[in-house]
Amino acid sequence: MITRKRLAAGAFALLVALATGLLPAGPAAAGEPDSPDAPKVELVLDVSGSMRAKDIDGQSRMAAAKQAFNDVLDAVPAEVQLGIRTLGADYPGDDRKTGCKDTRQLYPVGPLDRTEAKTAVATLAPTGWTPIGPALLGAADDLEGGDGTRRIVLITDGEDTCGPLDPCEVAREIAAKGTHLVVDTLGLVPNAKIRQQLTCIAEATGGTYTAVQHTDELSGRVKQLVDRAADPVVNPVATKGADRCADAPQLKAGLYTDRESFSEHRWYRVDVLPGQELRASVSIGADRAVDRDYGVLLRAVTTNGREIVRGSEAGDGRTDVISTGLRYPKAPLDDDTADEVRPAAESVCLQVSNSFSAPASVKTTPGLPVELTIDVVDGPDEPSDVASFGLGHGWWLLGLLALTGLLAGLLWGWISRWRFAVWRTN
Repeated sequence: MITRKRLAAGAFALLVALATGLLPAGPAAAGEPDSPDAPKVELVLDVSGSMRAKDIDGQSRMAAAKQAFNDVLDAVPAEVQLGIRTLGADYPGDDRKTGCKDTRQLYPVGPLDRTEAKTAVATLAPTGWTPIGPALLGAADDLEGGDGTRRIVLITDGEDTCGPLDPCEVAREIAAKGTHLVVDTLGLVPNAKIRQQLTCIAEATGGTYTAVQHTDELSGRVKQLVDRAADPVVNPVATKGADRCADAPQLKAGLYTDRESFSEHRWYRVDVLPGQELRASVSIGADRAVDRDYGVLLRAVTTNGREIVRGSEAGDGRTDVISTGLRYPKAPLDDDTADEVRPAAESVCLQVSNSFSAPASVKTTPGLPVELTIDVVDGPDEPSDVASFGLGHGWWLLGLLALTGLLAGLLWGWISRWRFAVWRTN
């Protein structure tokens, strides 16, 4: 009996030890907010003097923002590291130089203590200037480190009052670093000039602009953006194309970002084995005013300069993004050859070119944002999977329609001749 009890106790202790070793600890089970891959979000709130205006659901803009923040803080996913930064919250004076430095981190980016964050927001009162540019720079520094998604959500009721530091140029500089930090903007006042500036900031980083005039709209949109940061996404890898194929960076399957000057050519290289298919696409964003006619070209070229295939797209008028793509299936080796020779990869050169131009008043640096997608997959097994004469599966439909049209024409001609013969007889 004693032996059985000891055996049972030992087995129970072993199960407890295994469970303790295998099951994650408390913070890890909650989404591991301390992980370097945890998504980071910083809410940047305008606390300038104009936030006193009472035009949102019968209350001041500041009161509406506080109420929305409380709703958002209650709904932040456990895996998101969240911080809060203010602009115009501390200096009430008239000295422009001092007022344009008035930005600080109210709550550090990290695991969220909801009570502490709400208390910090509750102490805010509309005070000073609107240094949006310095606030964006400060928020970018706050979000440094880690490999997870990073997002700034800017909430303001006015345009920047601290030029010549243009917040749109600041956003472009942030994007040019290749850190894939997205800035989303929310405007509390339906003003064309404010909308133009906030739209420019958002588009420069791949973010969005939203105009909100009600408290529930504000809280709902901020919740949506925070949740979007928590969703798993593919983070683009910053790269830099070369002036010629020989010096081009070697890319594997993935998503890449670069910057390309107006009317520039950039080169990249991808290895493709026999029996594989290279699929590539490129998108170029017009993050500033450009001339009406523009285009993008993506070419696959051999190292000897022979063009394999190309994709191109052109446009006229206003655009945000223009894209094109291509596919290159490399023929597999013969069965006999494949058994004897180890297949060697072909180095394919990809050329990305654009024909954008801009008015003389528009800055051309940094270059236009480029997003390049590379995928290398197993090639099609059946010939029917490959495009036929550039028409793909639509070739068979086109042939069927042509045959149907021919038969219908012959039948209609026979009926017409028969009716004419009957008419002459009568």
